[in-house]
Amino acid sequence: VMTKQNIILEKSYDFGLRTVKLYVYLRKNKVERELLIQFLKSGTSVGANVEEAEGAQSLNDFIHKIGIAYKEAREAHYWLRLLRDSELLELKLANSFIADVEELKKILASILKTSKAKEKSPK
Repeated sequence: VMTKQNIILEKSYDFGLRTVKLYVYLRKNKVERELLIQFLKSGTSVGANVEEAEGAQSLNDFIHKIGIAYKEAREAHYWLRLLRDSELLELKLANSFIADVEELKKILASILKTSKAKEKSPK
């Protein structure tokens, strides 16, 4: 049985990989580089911070890294909406990415909530 943490490791890595591939695809279509770099950074940062959280030295450190991953997922969501609504990214593809990032945000929020409850519970 996969735990939430294993799922988030896998899903955030997959999202990062899809982000890199989308970046390359959109660069070929001559989409504004600065815009794409913002998306690339946030989209790949989610998984990088989840990976760092896995090696956290304390619960506090874990919560901090998962919190950063959550913020990066929110930022990636913003850039995806911008790319979709400016019609630089076709609707079907944009919606597929947005569904993925919304799922990541939900899982990360749940991990944060659970971890913060553990932090507050008596030792």
